[in-house]
Amino acid sequence: MEAVGYSLCRIWLLFLLFWLGQGRQMAPPGFVESSCHSRIFWMKLNKFLLQGKFFQLEINDPYVGPVLLDEKLASRCGYVLSEDVWGNPVFRASVLGCHVANKADELFSLTVNIKVSSFSSMRAAVTYTYPMYCSYSSWASREIVCEENYMEVSVRTDVPAVSNDYTVAWMSALPETQNVAYQLWQLMFVSPSGRKTITVSDAAKLGYSFNNTLSRVYLRAPYHTNESDVSVVSGVNMNMVTSTSMYRQRWLLLLIDTTVSCPVDGISFTDTTLTWTVPSVIPTLVVQESTFLSKTILMGVDGRVIVNPEEKNYLLEHNETHIGINVPIGAEGGKLKSSISGGVYGVIYSIDLFLEHTWTDADWQTTKYTVIKSITTPFMPQIPTVINNTLPEERLFNVAFGHFLPDVSLVAIAIGNVPFTLREAQRHGFKIYETPFSNRTKGFVLEVSFDDPYVLKEYVNRNETKYTLLVNYSMSVGPERTPYYHSAEVECVIADIELPEAVGYCDEENLYLVIPTFGLHRYWNLYLGSKPLNRHVALSNGYLAATNSTHLILQIPLFAVGVIYEEVSFQKIKARFDVALRKVRTMETLQMFSVRCNFNSSAFIICHPDGTIMISAQMKTIPAIDMSKTKLRDSSCKPREYNEEHAFFKFHVTTCGTSVRFEGDHIIYENEITYEKETLPRQSIPTITRDPDYRLTVLCYYQAKETLVLGAFANDPSTSPPFGAGTMVPRSNIAVYRRIRQALNVVSRVSKDESFTEFYEPNVAIIKQPVEPVFLEVELKDESPDAELYLENCWVTGSLDFNSTPRWNITVDGCEINGSEYVGEFCPVAVSPRVRHPAHFKRLAVRTLTHRLEQVYVHCLVAACSPTNALPGSPCRGQCSSRWERKVFPGRLSASLQGYILAGPVWIVDPDLR
Repeated sequence: MEAVGYSLCRIWLLFLLFWLGQGRQMAPPGFVESSCHSRIFWMKLNKFLLQGKFFQLEINDPYVGPVLLDEKLASRCGYVLSEDVWGNPVFRASVLGCHVANKADELFSLTVNIKVSSFSSMRAAVTYTYPMYCSYSSWASREIVCEENYMEVSVRTDVPAVSNDYTVAWMSALPETQNVAYQLWQLMFVSPSGRKTITVSDAAKLGYSFNNTLSRVYLRAPYHTNESDVSVVSGVNMNMVTSTSMYRQRWLLLLIDTTVSCPVDGISFTDTTLTWTVPSVIPTLVVQESTFLSKTILMGVDGRVIVNPEEKNYLLEHNETHIGINVPIGAEGGKLKSSISGGVYGVIYSIDLFLEHTWTDADWQTTKYTVIKSITTPFMPQIPTVINNTLPEERLFNVAFGHFLPDVSLVAIAIGNVPFTLREAQRHGFKIYETPFSNRTKGFVLEVSFDDPYVLKEYVNRNETKYTLLVNYSMSVGPERTPYYHSAEVECVIADIELPEAVGYCDEENLYLVIPTFGLHRYWNLYLGSKPLNRHVALSNGYLAATNSTHLILQIPLFAVGVIYEEVSFQKIKARFDVALRKVRTMETLQMFSVRCNFNSSAFIICHPDGTIMISAQMKTIPAIDMSKTKLRDSSCKPREYNEEHAFFKFHVTTCGTSVRFEGDHIIYENEITYEKETLPRQSIPTITRDPDYRLTVLCYYQAKETLVLGAFANDPSTSPPFGAGTMVPRSNIAVYRRIRQALNVVSRVSKDESFTEFYEPNVAIIKQPVEPVFLEVELKDESPDAELYLENCWVTGSLDFNSTPRWNITVDGCEINGSEYVGEFCPVAVSPRVRHPAHFKRLAVRTLTHRLEQVYVHCLVAACSPTNALPGSPCRGQCSSRWERKVFPGRLSASLQGYILAGPVWIVDPDLR
């Protein structure tokens, strides 16, 4: 029978274990962490093992089974369910709480069921059973715990006698104690509204919890009940429940003071520190303050006592009235969290503190006072900073954007309002990476080249560029991934622009300026005085302008508008031409490009802005005359200088008999140079003389809107009025001679390449390197299909003057000449839409063998021949088939017409200038 009974017991035990184990498992490693401190169970769950899941806690009562933990049960039974600063669920329970197994007020155990499910309804939940144990035997006479949601006081039942200070109050309560039920605990609350006596069961309905153990009585109360009161102690608001626990048995009436008081504030903040203040002495808990003696003060973080707070930069201090804990914002043990408020980035700091104060007094011997406080600072704005680590020498923006906590991520950027994802930004060539800072924060570094098209560029000062990087950051902040946007502007100014340097030189008749074209019209413009020097101004003033990819070449005739005559004397002119380099936006003058040369001129007229006229007259007469006897209209105005062939006059428009008249928008000043003839002394007429007649009319033209400046030469060309235009009649016969030679209707043009399909515009200088040929095309404008054009003689000179020297022949009598300086080669002409009669065209490729910078012109004498109307001695010949053999035109010798063409100027530019 005993064996049968034993077997039955084993069967029932196995059945019970099977029933208890249904759906229950042991918690996985690392999921639960627990401890016991200051008679409180501490349990923490790992949030990473709960990601994407739901959980509930049940209190496993050994008698009634699992009890679901809710908010109401928590405050009444001494439980707290919250989160630590890292987001891990935390459960705390008093060892005197409900459903805690108590063994002789020394050993305590509590079993918690942790239910985890993937569904909010908690279906298909997995239950982990976790037992906790706590050993606590060093009870003080009175222990008070101030938790987040409840206040608890426990008192030994062998309490001392009532203090004399309470005698009057307690004696007045005796009539009410007469109504205390026999062998039943009752509670009497004293508040500003009066006294209230209720049973323990009624107190439970109000949220209180009262019970007794083997050696103690405890009362647990929520904050801010109707029976509580708020008082200010040393500047700290205290929530206080004044109560007396009463028990009557036979002739015994037991009255136990179960008053409890806890701080509800006492937190203050600065930008760098949080301070938690608790009163050192609480009058409602220490009646006889003269006997108060503080024994120990401990602080802890996250449930662990900090033995040496100063090692973690905490400060624990106390005096007669206060206990203070100072914690630096961001200190170890707490957590900084990023946050966004009103579009502003900031941080919130949280830390879980507790304070344990032990004191003695005459009434209670020893009191252990424990306060647990979770503190979170208000939102603290932290405006991010942009750190400019730009490297000008590497032409690279290096911008660090911080400081941010680790919970901030960079999502995208926009450069110059052009959005980029991080991947797109990397592909474009931007470099983005994180960088750590010393205060456990981080930043985001962006590297962008100055030359990136999205970087703004502005020309500033003389030779500097201001590079501007406009960045818009898109951030994700905190676990909530709150969007945050911040814009930044970074500038860097570097001297990376080289101001152009001009090269100037002169020939016999012109001044030249060679100016680099880099930056023209983008950074700066050229100005002639107060007017921009553009193509229209250049053509109007008689300048020739030629450009290529690198340089502008200006040819300025000696007597053109804008030339400054610094010194004018007999047969010598010291002339200067200035061009100002000005900033496009501000018109500030940066450079003055000047070319200054001395000219030897045998004949000239200069009409100066101040009304001074200077003339060098060349008198070529047969027979020769005495130049010292020439004069102006006013015979007292003689030459200032002279020699056998020249006379130099200088006078003002208001003197020497100068007349003035108006024509259109011009003022014309006129005078004349004459010669007084010498006659033989005879008494009768006619007079005998060997001197020829000579009369030279001098004209100066001024714009009617310009005001003459009376005075010396102006030193500042930018403020100097323009010179007048001068004319001497009779004029040189060179132009007349040239027009006679142009009787034949021919035109010339210069092609851009050997295809002869694109041509340079007339009056525009052409830029060529020494190795590049000049392709010249001459066309006969004649409707006769039998006519044929020939290039008789062609030569190259440095001037447009027909008779200028030196000259280099490239064709002679229609044949190519290979000279030492220039080489000419005929090009074939074929029928095309533009060429109906190839015989009306001649094409010539001219190459230079030199490498110097010079300006050249190509001159050609041409002839048009026809098989009919032949005349003896005609210059028409066939084109050369070899250097020594000439091909005669078939049939009879033809009659011919001659003509003249001029092409140029062509600039032969050294490759280094290009």
